[in-house]
Amino acid sequence: MNQYTRFFSLSLLSVAMLAPATQAAVSAEEAANLGQDLTPIGAERAGNADGSIPVWAGGLPKDVGTMLANGTPSDVFADEQPLFTVDASNYERYRELLTDGQVALLNRYPDSYRLPVYPTHRSVGIPDKVAAEAARNATHTNLVNDGNGLADFQGNIAFPIPRNGAEVVWNHLTRYRGGSKLSTTDSVAPQPNGDYVITTIEARSTPVTETTDFKPEDAAEVLFYYSHKITAPARQAGSVLLVHETIDQVASPRRTWLYTAGQRRVRRAPSIAYDAAGPATAGLRTADGLDMYNGAPDRYEWKLIGKKELLIPYNSYRLASPEVSYQELVQPGHLAADHTRYERHRVWEVVATLKDGQRHIYSQRRFYIDEDSWAIIEADHYDTRGELWRIAESHTYYQYAQQALLSAADVIHDLQNGRYLAVNLTNEQREAYRFDYRASTSDYSPGALRSRGVR
Repeated sequence: MNQYTRFFSLSLLSVAMLAPATQAAVSAEEAANLGQDLTPIGAERAGNADGSIPVWAGGLPKDVGTMLANGTPSDVFADEQPLFTVDASNYERYRELLTDGQVALLNRYPDSYRLPVYPTHRSVGIPDKVAAEAARNATHTNLVNDGNGLADFQGNIAFPIPRNGAEVVWNHLTRYRGGSKLSTTDSVAPQPNGDYVITTIEARSTPVTETTDFKPEDAAEVLFYYSHKITAPARQAGSVLLVHETIDQVASPRRTWLYTAGQRRVRRAPSIAYDAAGPATAGLRTADGLDMYNGAPDRYEWKLIGKKELLIPYNSYRLASPEVSYQELVQPGHLAADHTRYERHRVWEVVATLKDGQRHIYSQRRFYIDEDSWAIIEADHYDTRGELWRIAESHTYYQYAQQALLSAADVIHDLQNGRYLAVNLTNEQREAYRFDYRASTSDYSPGALRSRGVR
């Protein structure tokens, strides 16, 4: 453990028990560590003691590989073999590197669920624009309204040097996602016997900082704009969801509109938040479980536990490959383990505990956030009895040409009914992502939903 890491660990211990809002931005002296001992967005640049986590050296170059037929980057680590595999017979040997959720899945599916563990690569690079925004935010951005909003925030990464759990989670909410883009992805929610129906969603998203081609009136209060249209299966095709994602959703709740093809009308949908069932998720994911976690943080107390090393899904290029069919990938109980990839990485651990007097189906949530990207990679969800209920994993890969971390599959497992939901699948899509998209005024206008919803 180097001198900076020792100092950092002691600092975490001193702030972990504070109220969720140590609200002052860090000093210029502390911020000077960005790009030095820390990466430009706040990860430890150094590797770990035994070298199993390497030094961060800037991430993968933008031209390191090629784009495959469906727009997925080629796997630059395709020739690597697992160092070892964690399964139900040997997981105790690696217990300190596993989440409780991973252990629960190993025990639930002892004959088929396993974690192939590969060499660690710190692939995530930082665009210059994002690095500059993070450096600026470090000394300017503050939590406001009991941690439910941000003051003086610009662009990406609100708190590159976080001091409490709320700030770490805000980094997930404000992380860089590749800018304005179009995507076409599939989701499945297999029955316990493996039967499934594919739901296809065409989505568009635009950060408020990239609204150059239209001038929304509510831009000052908004983090990003999002809209999706269901195109399959036929019984759901034509339904459209529009979201204006506000920064402070307590002071100014998320604005959502829904066009339902069967009813042929546009309506406000204020209930798509917190523990309402997420659209097109078979009841397996809450609205605030999209993207592993989203929305207003006001119902939970956020406690920063600190940093630890875990085996997490990473560099999951094969999982998104057009060479792997859904028939091969989607198996009873879980995705086919042979196509997954786990690596040893440092993560931030944050525990969200439901406040007294608040309501949610999850009494506690335990999040593990990748230090290099600020993306939540693992999440354990506990029911009102305090028992582990649902486990979520984000199998990410780095789109090096765009310098953006994408999801090959976000998967949430329900231990009680034996089902799971997998979203963001692109293996059988001809054009999964387009990063040349620039929004027009009508793209995020409630009045335009009807025309988008025509089948």
